[in-house]
Amino acid sequence: MPLTAIAEEDFRRLVKFIHQYYGIDLSQKRQLVTSRLSSFVSQKGYRDFGPFVTALLKEKNPADMEAVLNRLTTNYTFFMRETEHFEFFKSTVLPELVRRHQKDKVMAIWSAGCSSGEEPYNLSIYIKEFLGAQAAQWDTRILATDISQKALTTAKKGVYELPDTIPAPWKKRYFTPVPGGSQFMVAPDIKNNVIFQTFNLMDPIRFRRKFDVIFCRNVMIYFDQPTKDALVQRFYDATVPGGYLMISHSENLGKNNPYKTVAPSTFQKK
Repeated sequence: MPLTAIAEEDFRRLVKFIHQYYGIDLSQKRQLVTSRLSSFVSQKGYRDFGPFVTALLKEKNPADMEAVLNRLTTNYTFFMRETEHFEFFKSTVLPELVRRHQKDKVMAIWSAGCSSGEEPYNLSIYIKEFLGAQAAQWDTRILATDISQKALTTAKKGVYELPDTIPAPWKKRYFTPVPGGSQFMVAPDIKNNVIFQTFNLMDPIRFRRKFDVIFCRNVMIYFDQPTKDALVQRFYDATVPGGYLMISHSENLGKNNPYKTVAPSTFQKK
């Protein structure tokens, strides 16, 4: 028997719950919710969305929540995505951080919503390239967080198909071909420079250090404006004076954000 369409009340309950716990706004995505969750709801043995939503909200089973989030969001990213950010990072941010941290030789960089890991590995390569022989003297470990365990499992493996946009010398220097296929594994010195951790961006930001740079790209597209504004304020409070926030070119911060704009989709704490 086919699954019945989700009732308005059940849709509203689910939307409210997802928004409250994860900040994701699905209020205008009824068709998406139905199409992406139907097979999972059926797999769980339900013929109707109502009992499934009731059980999900009551039990908050971590595996089920993970499965629902993975279906309702898109963990899609790739190496060299929005290269303008990386160019700005290389030409402006890294020289500034080297000057600023000449004594302690520690950079604090956060990839917030790192998905399958390409972004933090990409940043780590840029840092290694920039520091060259001095890299061993620095602590440049990147914090990379995501809410999805599935995405983090992929990220920790560090095995990818590489796009043509990866420079050939980088492919040789920072990746190892996986036997019997077209995939490559991230080299140990790059992999060891990234610390992966589960983190919900709706939670208070209480990491040990404040950040020189926060990358949060293609994450806030799922948030409504009040949720986005609150997150940006938390990012601001977690950024050192003069530190940077970079978001996707398809996103915006809103009129009242506390940062100053210094480049497209790039902001600096005043």
